[in-house]
Amino acid sequence: MKNMILAAVLLGASALTAAAQTAPAPATDAGTPAVATPETKNPAAPVAGANSFTEAQAKERIQKAGFSEIKDLKKDGNGIWMAAGMKDGKAVMVALDYQGNVVAK
Repeated sequence: MKNMILAAVLLGASALTAAAQTAPAPATDAGTPAVATPETKNPAAPVAGANSFTEAQAKERIQKAGFSEIKDLKKDGNGIWMAAGMKDGKAVMVALDYQGNVVAK
């Protein structure tokens, strides 16, 4: 009986060790980068998600994208910073998502 219990314990321990060594496969969806750069933009932007930009960082990033007179900057329920602003002499609504994509709406 003791041998049976010992065998079961050893078998269970070896199964846990094998499972712990199996790493998850990396994501291959390059269409949704974690961070947008000037060279790459997500065509689905703005993308909903947990946004870690502060209000000051969001305003700065929007201004660097060529928007001015940023007003009423607020983060919505989807984690997207929304504001009114001006670009090329036109009043627009602008959005900044967690990836850093800045888009006029």
